[in-house]
Amino acid sequence: MGSLDIDVDLVCRLVAAQFPEWSHLTIAPVTAGGWDHRTFRLGHHMTVRLPSAEAYAAQVEKEQQWLPRLAPLLPLAIPTPVARGRPANEFPWHWSIYRWIAGETASIANISNMTDFAVQLGRFLNRLQQVDTWGGPRPGPHNFYRGGWLGVYDQETRQAISDLDGQIDRVWATRVWEAALAAPSNDPAVWIHGDVEPTNLLVNEGQLSAVIDFGLCGVGDPACDLVMAWTFFSGKGRDTFRANLLADDGTWLRARGWALWKGLIQLAETSPVNSAKRQAARQVVETIRDEDDQFRC
Repeated sequence: MGSLDIDVDLVCRLVAAQFPEWSHLTIAPVTAGGWDHRTFRLGHHMTVRLPSAEAYAAQVEKEQQWLPRLAPLLPLAIPTPVARGRPANEFPWHWSIYRWIAGETASIANISNMTDFAVQLGRFLNRLQQVDTWGGPRPGPHNFYRGGWLGVYDQETRQAISDLDGQIDRVWATRVWEAALAAPSNDPAVWIHGDVEPTNLLVNEGQLSAVIDFGLCGVGDPACDLVMAWTFFSGKGRDTFRANLLADDGTWLRARGWALWKGLIQLAETSPVNSAKRQAARQVVETIRDEDDQFRC
């Protein structure tokens, strides 16, 4: 099946057919509706979330199974499933209805105090990592190997480094990448979110209030959850974030590898992308380079 046109009309038909008790509620797209899944507001108190392609379909059952178990154990709100939709002729995968969580996606502009925000996020991740992992999903295709060994992305990363010849220091980038691959990991696997970034963090009255979109969650290496140290925080914020994490030096090196991988592949992307995205990727790579220079000095 080719790409699906997931719009308000489709969601209205699905809700009316499978949950007629809610068919009278208004449905509207959420501004930051995501790429892996499309999200729509259902009335005032719920959202509808649909996978945008088959590669993301398995995440629905995972979220339905695990989010209700994780929610009572975490210090911030996370999505709460209300119902699970069935595949239909015009939409071939399961889909979800969740309770609405108020808030704005995190940005420099709406965070009252970046140091406090770094503490709050660090504590959330620490608590997530302390949840019992028995039976939890290990890294695999369902979450694109988030929490797995960085080596899964080795060929892709080295190709990006090669493609960026003349734009970055290839020797430096290769050294940092290989240091991340070689960083020791003796800790047991823990729960990970898998996609900790500003669009999945909600802010209310200047404070971190919720963490959403657990489609890439699983049980594995927490390093992949720390990339905001380089993609969002800077200076004191980055230092505070690290100081409030249960992360040793090896985890930090692997986290830096995850951030470098993300920055490099976005910077090397040849298909049309907006200049802001490319500039953000370049800034990530430069931030890692600056930190590395300071460390080596």
